[in-house]
Amino acid sequence: MRRLTLILAGLCLSSPALAAVNQQPIEPIDVPPSVEQGLDMVYIDRSIAPSMEARDAQLHELGFEAGRAAPIDMFLPVHPLYTDLRRGLVRYEMEYGNLPQVKIPAGPALKLNSTGDRVVLLRQRLGLPDGTKFDAPLAAAVKKYQGVHGFKADGIAGAGTVDSLNLGYKHYENVLLLNLERARRLPRTTETGRYILVDAGSARLWMYENGRPVDSMRVIVGSHATETPMMAAQLKYLSLNPWWNTPPELVQKSVAPGVVKEGLKYLTDRDYEVLSDWSENPKELDPATVNWQAVADGKEDVRMRRGPGPWNSMGDMKFNMPNDFGIYLHDVPDMERNLFDKDDRWISNGCIRLQDAHRLATWLFGKLPHAQGATEENVDLPDPVPVYVTYLTAEAGPDGPKFRRDPYNRDPALLARYFDEGKQQVAAFNP
Repeated sequence: MRRLTLILAGLCLSSPALAAVNQQPIEPIDVPPSVEQGLDMVYIDRSIAPSMEARDAQLHELGFEAGRAAPIDMFLPVHPLYTDLRRGLVRYEMEYGNLPQVKIPAGPALKLNSTGDRVVLLRQRLGLPDGTKFDAPLAAAVKKYQGVHGFKADGIAGAGTVDSLNLGYKHYENVLLLNLERARRLPRTTETGRYILVDAGSARLWMYENGRPVDSMRVIVGSHATETPMMAAQLKYLSLNPWWNTPPELVQKSVAPGVVKEGLKYLTDRDYEVLSDWSENPKELDPATVNWQAVADGKEDVRMRRGPGPWNSMGDMKFNMPNDFGIYLHDVPDMERNLFDKDDRWISNGCIRLQDAHRLATWLFGKLPHAQGATEENVDLPDPVPVYVTYLTAEAGPDGPKFRRDPYNRDPALLARYFDEGKQQVAAFNP
């Protein structure tokens, strides 16, 4: 393991304690060597780390081959997602493992009534009787393959589908093994109590009690440029009517240019405050004393925050799990709620936006907490609740596994490292 004094520069940068890292040292964190590629977790809280790290050591001794050769969940407690994926691997092997691994040359999209040598190879690849015509059974087989492998199931074998077929069964078996490894790092079914699981791969959150999910919701997670890391931390308190500490990059790229263009009215119209520093008790500065052009040019920095209200990016509440990544869960303003209806939910600065923050708060506290005033108010949880953030690029259902896109492009490096797959070949599949 390597040790960092600070991991990343804070993806959300909306906590004064986080931003103060430039002023005081932080206890180093052990970073697993594969965390950058997205396999291991960083355990933020020592109350979580010892038991999880001890279990991880057992899992590392078993290795990838164990997931292929033996049902580990029969003799070692694991998360139920592991069992689902392991069964999915068996089903996938039965469905696709014995098909001819022939290569299909590049060319025009193949669809109903197409003919030729490439259709012959496509039929062989999907286990259909020999023939030269793209008929209805072939269209059905293509559509089924697409649904499993993360493509639009239209029954047309375009370039993406053909590239996926050419990666071969072994590639997808390896992807499932990677996801089994990720799932094996989650809490065991024997662990009692409550915890929250966030999967940045599917942009979804689950609430668990006594080893089983009791509720779920969509979330918005980090973009590829500001990825949400794989981590485990303790959710300790809730902030009602939270301030929003504006990320420095947004101050430079958005706020400062707005002030340069519109004057100080830009700040008062949007309820911005300018503060002296990132300490817990900063002084409020007169915005007229700031060189806003220098801030816009990146030559000067300034701390800014936005007060509670309908414009606040935190919405009504923020769920705090102190960590050096600056990652937390939070509500959204009403104007952003339609974003949860979209398929692309990898758009945040790294923090986790909640589809229904009130529902999560009610589950945590037993009732919906209410602020006593209009300014930020912290409410401690009676007992901290662990939050595990993972990253899965495959899921398992009753009909077998389904592969997803890899929004952070983490799989190629892992496949090259552990299975010696060529990075160029692996990167070809990201529908």
